Amino acid sequence: MLAIWQGFLKAIELIITLNPEVLEITARTLVISISSTVIATLMCLPLGSLIHFNNFHGKRTLINLVQTFYSVPTVAVGLIVFLIFSRSGPLGFMELLFTPQVMVIGQIILIFPVILGLVIAALTGVDPAAYETAIAMGASQFQATTIVIREARYAIYSAVILGFGRAISEVGLALMVGGNIRGYTRVMTTAISLETSKGDIILSIALGLILISLALIINFSLSRLQQRWR
Repeated sequence: MLAIWQGFLKAIELIITLNPEVLEITARTLVISISSTVIATLMCLPLGSLIHFNNFHGKRTLINLVQTFYSVPTVAVGLIVFLIFSRSGPLGFMELLFTPQVMVIGQIILIFPVILGLVIAALTGVDPAAYETAIAMGASQFQATTIVIREARYAIYSAVILGFGRAISEVGLALMVGGNIRGYTRVMTTAISLETSKGDIILSIALGLILISLALIINFSLSRLQQRWR
């Protein structure tokens, strides 16, 4: 209990003093997690719509497969990305291993099934009559799809938040493909892992509290924006 309290005080100290290293790690964490979430969302929204609004053989199997990957271990994704971008891998010539860019790619792969599956679920939750009515009134397929997406926007928003939460909290992938390089690829989760392995529990708790507070502030801010959009 004493360690938790000391960690809390340490977190306040790091924030008040604007510790340069903590600010740098925090900024990098946000840039990587937000970038991967935005890119994954831009990919999943049209793909999820395409899957939902079209009937084809194996559709149910495909959706089940996507949902299966909800809980894929981060280290498994990290291993795949590592093998692809290592020097002997098919994309090794790009020399992206141990860079922030490959961390973004890895996080996109990690959260892609989560956002895609929940986008499909959100569209499925909309009354089919909304799409059919729009088509009957002369709307194009694209316009009708846009109407359904608008109706499901709050559920889609939740999918994006869940994807962001998975991205900002993962550690295995960041360690494997980022390397936890100080001043370059170190993020909050890998910094916590490092300080814990070094035995600096108080600093680890402080960084953990900062990470939780950061996620809380972002989610609260997005919730406020959502309420204004209603």
